[in-house]
Amino acid sequence: MTQAAQTYAYLRPSAVHRTAEGGTLSLQTSGGATPAGQEAHPTFFHGFLTSPQVAAAGLLCVADVAAARYHQPLRPAWLDPVVTGNGDRLRFESFSGCCGVYARLDLLGDALDGDDIGHGTTNVDVNIPLRQALTRVGPTDPLLLEVGPDELAVTTFDGPVVEKKVPLPDRWLRGLAETQVIASGFDLRAELSAAEAASFLRSLPRAGASRGVSRAARWVVPAGRSLRATARPVPGAVCLPGPERLAVLTRVLRHATGLRLHGPTVTAGSSPVASAWEVGLPGMRLTLTLSPDASRGFSGEGSVLDALVAEESAEDAELVSVLLAWDPVVDIADLAAQSGLTPRRVRSALTRLGTAGRIGYDVAEAAYFHRELPYDTGRAERHNPRLRAAHALVEAGAVRLDGELATVTLDDHVHRVRSADGRLTCTCRWWAEYRGGRGPCKHALAVRIVRRAASHRTTDAAQNTTATSTGAT
Repeated sequence: MTQAAQTYAYLRPSAVHRTAEGGTLSLQTSGGATPAGQEAHPTFFHGFLTSPQVAAAGLLCVADVAAARYHQPLRPAWLDPVVTGNGDRLRFESFSGCCGVYARLDLLGDALDGDDIGHGTTNVDVNIPLRQALTRVGPTDPLLLEVGPDELAVTTFDGPVVEKKVPLPDRWLRGLAETQVIASGFDLRAELSAAEAASFLRSLPRAGASRGVSRAARWVVPAGRSLRATARPVPGAVCLPGPERLAVLTRVLRHATGLRLHGPTVTAGSSPVASAWEVGLPGMRLTLTLSPDASRGFSGEGSVLDALVAEESAEDAELVSVLLAWDPVVDIADLAAQSGLTPRRVRSALTRLGTAGRIGYDVAEAAYFHRELPYDTGRAERHNPRLRAAHALVEAGAVRLDGELATVTLDDHVHRVRSADGRLTCTCRWWAEYRGGRGPCKHALAVRIVRRAASHRTTDAAQNTTATSTGAT
């Protein structure tokens, strides 16, 4: 597994500082992007939290996910959460070390009372003493929130006071990109009151409590004001894969104002799918997005691959990236009007930008949002194994087109790829196992690349013929 070291450099550790008047939650920032460019320690907010105990519990949930591996839990994981300032809110995001759970806490305007909220993205230091301090925040404790250093006087010639180096696997980056594409296909499926949400979530098994129980995916369907469990998918159902992964939400249950469930359209024959669980909090939202299986991370879902093989999406992404403005909601129609692209091409461009961590998706508002993660642009694309394998097949001349049928031959392996209703099917084992449920196989990707190249050659030839005829006339 390919990975690189990500370095977080902070001026001091994040901490809760107590005074006679109350406390200050000082979250220290590492290098990040802002509208003014890269900054070593950006500052996004200085003001009071209107519900400090709720915010503290929500931040602990995000930190819990960042430190967790729900699959192979004995292997430690610790990746500092990311914070994005979008002018009207702060978003705290994390991704589990196993790549199977994405968490986001949105502190909306009603949760914040203070200075203007800045724009940009950076990592924030979350350490064990900070976690312990957050658990002690009471319901009436005044709490000042600082996102970024209050002053830079502690900078020394020796460099940052705190520096962390953590491995950043390529599958982690791919998983983060896949999550926003998959979530963009979700719709609201069910809504529970605070009491029903607490009752349902408390009934779920905890980690380690489900030994000997079937590991098959669970499903739930709306039933009156609550949810009913079902062993099989039915229209309107929401998949609950690895229900123990929702245990982290118990930290905020007593503060919850409700629970909303989001998921894709399913039928009676559907395989397990991802889902999003959104807990409403006073002035805030906490959302967990679960992969289709606790042992299956988002990194192999393949939702971004079609956009990555589209030749025009790279140029489109470059154009769209210039138009992004740290808005809390990315307006696709507005981007299409400004760029001159179709909405479909704008979405494809956003998908490509998502592979560099520059785009997220908010299921609560059914909208993309802009962020800038401090990771190598294009790395997730370069190291995607299926995409690399598809390009290798093309370079080896393994693809032969014959109308709607294509043959992919490499050594003594021959696979047939057929186009039907805009969808490619293949005779390989990957297709037989997943039936397109985890994106296209490498053979279908290679055929798409060759077909697009052939289409461009035909178009160029036609344009040249027209130009020649016009010149002769």
